Amino acid sequence: MFRGLYVALVTPFGPDGALNEEKLRELVRRHISAGTDGLVPCGTTGENPALYGWDEHFRVIEIVLEEARGKLKIIGGAGTNSTTRSVMNVKRLGEMGADGALMITPYYNKPTQDGLVAHFRAVADASPVPLVLYNVPSRTGVNMLPETVARLADHERIVCVKEASGSLVQASWIKRLCGDALTILSGEDPVIYPTMCVGGDGVISVLGNVVPEDVRSMIQAFRNGDHQKAREWHLRLLPLAQALFLETNPMPVKEAMNLLGWEVGSPRLPLVRMKPENVERLRQAMVAYGLLQPAAVSS
Repeated sequence: MFRGLYVALVTPFGPDGALNEEKLRELVRRHISAGTDGLVPCGTTGENPALYGWDEHFRVIEIVLEEARGKLKIIGGAGTNSTTRSVMNVKRLGEMGADGALMITPYYNKPTQDGLVAHFRAVADASPVPLVLYNVPSRTGVNMLPETVARLADHERIVCVKEASGSLVQASWIKRLCGDALTILSGEDPVIYPTMCVGGDGVISVLGNVVPEDVRSMIQAFRNGDHQKAREWHLRLLPLAQALFLETNPMPVKEAMNLLGWEVGSPRLPLVRMKPENVERLRQAMVAYGLLQPAAVSS
């Protein structure tokens, strides 16, 4: 159901830190023009922990849905560390007309693998929309094992997993155990192509905020069976993809977009602007990629 390039959309803020609704609409229009397959608002990259409660959270998703107008798929961030709250969120996404819900593994309370199964089954049983399971142990403190994903793959509402452990072995085992019961989207930009080589179907991407056309070209080359071209794209994109994680996401991607003139604002506290030395490293990666001109050297 969910394949190709899905972009983990940044949430743009104005100089006063308030949601910049017009800029958000502009970003959606950009992705329609770029041929992006779908958007994922209010995920990690969208700074969902720092949004001003559920009203602002769902306002972001509402704007994205309004502007997309069915031209690309929208998977709204809905997962929390409360099963009851997560159920409420997926029901609201259904009422709004979203195409799916991104469901992170519960964080901080660190459930066991049995707890993960019980949590996701309870949400899926109540959900009016398809679910994308989201495994990102570096953020949550718990790793959803491939065997756990396999226990969930038979549920009709669980259709996809965003695998962001960074482990190709783990992605390979998910494919081996689940087959075609669900799709696998990479949650790590540096390994989009390798993940597709072991059975992945695309990505939920941070990098796609910056160069959506190029990420899409890599995925399309793979789909067309042109592995040489896909590998060339992978190797070209790799330094830029890694530079976007020099500091905590989404600090670097917002910096990169601001350098390109998109004016998405600063991240909200407790995230801050990048250190100057890392901004320079990011800028150099963007220069090397061809996104920026080298800085003029004064005589």
